Amino acid sequence: MEEKIKLLDCTLRDGGYVNGWKFGKHNIKEIIRDLVKAGVDIVEVGFLRKADDYLPSEDVTRWEDVHRIKECLPEEKGGTLFSAMCIHNFYDTALLPESGQCCIDMLRVTFHNYDYKEGLAFCKRAMEKGYRVSCNPINIMGYGDTELLELLEAVNRLHPYAFSIVDTFGSMMQKDLDRLVSLVEHNLEQEIRLGLHLHENLSQSFSLAQKFLNKHLHREVIIDGSLMGMGRIPGNLSLELIANYLNEDFDKGYDIDCMLDTIEDHIAPLKGDNSWGYTPTYFLSAKYNLHRNYAEHYLRKGNLTHRDINHILSRIPESKKAAFHEAYADAVYEEYLRNHIDDSGSRAELKKALAGRELLVVAPGKTIALFEKDIQNVIETEKPAVIFLNFMDERFEADYVFFSNHKRYEKYIDGCSCPVIATSNIVCRAEYRLDYNSLAGAFRQGCNSLVMLLRLFSDLGIGRVMLAGADGYRGGDDYFDSSIHSFTEHSHNFNYSVASAIRRQGVEVRFLTPSCYDIGGEG
Repeated sequence: MEEKIKLLDCTLRDGGYVNGWKFGKHNIKEIIRDLVKAGVDIVEVGFLRKADDYLPSEDVTRWEDVHRIKECLPEEKGGTLFSAMCIHNFYDTALLPESGQCCIDMLRVTFHNYDYKEGLAFCKRAMEKGYRVSCNPINIMGYGDTELLELLEAVNRLHPYAFSIVDTFGSMMQKDLDRLVSLVEHNLEQEIRLGLHLHENLSQSFSLAQKFLNKHLHREVIIDGSLMGMGRIPGNLSLELIANYLNEDFDKGYDIDCMLDTIEDHIAPLKGDNSWGYTPTYFLSAKYNLHRNYAEHYLRKGNLTHRDINHILSRIPESKKAAFHEAYADAVYEEYLRNHIDDSGSRAELKKALAGRELLVVAPGKTIALFEKDIQNVIETEKPAVIFLNFMDERFEADYVFFSNHKRYEKYIDGCSCPVIATSNIVCRAEYRLDYNSLAGAFRQGCNSLVMLLRLFSDLGIGRVMLAGADGYRGGDDYFDSSIHSFTEHSHNFNYSVASAIRRQGVEVRFLTPSCYDIGGEG
């Protein structure tokens, strides 16, 4: 089995994001030498990149002239291969000599889903020059199954040395790894090696690496790591951890002492000036599987808490996630600030008012008319606090009404005699004002008033609620008052999305009327 596993170190490439790739020529040579002595199978010596936006230097691991790399390599390389990474549109294969005239054995080429054909064309030109090539698609977590299968079909036609699963935004969980590995294993030509590159946003990299290796795939695999996890914050899988695991469980023979010496001499001193490792900010960028620059951008604002950043990032739509758009990010930020208020006083008052009471939320579905007597019976016998959701109905006496929609507020407020709970996106009079941003992120597909209210209950420590009139989408006119029907079209998947969001709030819901959100119920 040990012949099927290769360990790749990317300290001098991915770690370079921390220090601008300025390791110094002496340190570069010693790090490479020590990794070879440690028995690392593949050492990535940095980026190949045209010198359009940097000044070439022997102290930096970004290279335009590949011949200069030879000055940093040891005379004895043992069984180690040397690799470099190319972003396909930032380098020119015309700069590459034939592989027999070059000290680099392998090129790893990155590309996005929208330009993968250009990326694979770059790979083909490099292969024609005799290089081993690994295809490393950026943000594979952003690929749907059909899109990934299309890419794998094209990779099979090219038949490169390797294909890598790259968790660019660090958002991968075990279920994601299982899905991706299964798709790749069953659809990638068996002779093509499978790599895995992980980031530490969710502190999952070591666990995911073990799970990947324990799948015992019927092909050679390549696992990436960097010394001490050095890499663009929050960092990568730690090379020494996975090497030690491979020694203990797969009978590999990597020299851990040599790795530790290299860390002490060359890597640990860098961490004092340029820290990397887990931080809540990058957990949040991974949570929403979006470009890390969004989180960094909001962190630099200086006036946002991590809670604020969480709610802002939840608003970034799928179409904007893969690439950072500064103007759009600022527009979302400004909108957030307009709706941001300190609602701690209202929350404390509501928590006190609702403590120990049964709660009944009445939503504007048609079933409230069909089941009016049943609802009245519950109100009379169980005496709950009744909360209307974005509407009012004179058939029931309400204790509170919750508004998160301005149109609904304007329609019903004149006939309202009970206390109003309103979110901060509405300009209104209300006894209780809640920060819209703190509730809006509860539903990933947009803002849903029911899910927002359940999020509030969860925040207040309320563990259960009764619900009537939350019918869900069945098609046609689902509202007892058609004038408040604000959406035009939803697929059946919408009901499942809302049902899942309801469950995620951690509040036990007792449905008094049939609902499409009651999975397993009549809906």
